[in-house]
Amino acid sequence: MSEMRKITAFLPGDLLDAAMAITGEGLTETLRSALRSFNHHAASQRLLAARGKVIFESDWRTLRGKDEE
Repeated sequence: MSEMRKITAFLPGDLLDAAMAITGEGLTETLRSALRSFNHHAASQRLLAARGKVIFESDWRTLRGKDEE
């Protein structure tokens, strides 16, 4: 894990309570999970934006070794 930072933030209590109920974790882990989810979403959007712009030589069957069956 990278450098840890201690932060102070003013966040709506109802949003935090709902998020912690979803994760079943405490505040810190819930915020970590939310940040991971945010980063994952942003990366997924970048990948989707590149759709059709990258040409692969192999298909999924070759990559998984399924062409031998």
